[in-house]
Amino acid sequence: DALDQAMQADGIAPDLAELQQKWQQHVTEVMREATLQLPAAGLWMQGGGKQGRHTEHLGYLLAEMQFLQRTYPG
Repeated sequence: DALDQAMQADGIAPDLAELQQKWQQHVTEVMREATLQLPAAGLWMQGGGKQGRHTEHLGYLLAEMQFLQRTYPG
């Protein structure tokens, strides 16, 4: 998104396209070694986490982390 591009331009963050390519190569090698098959490219995938859009499954993790913060402040 625009924030990622601005951070890359300022030298704060890496080029995510380059990072994604290296990640994809590594994951492909690991999956091949494990004799597992990657899902087909272009399938639907949850997105929007950076914009605060998450599935309901994150609620359980959030509740657990809030409990820890409240139980052990600081």
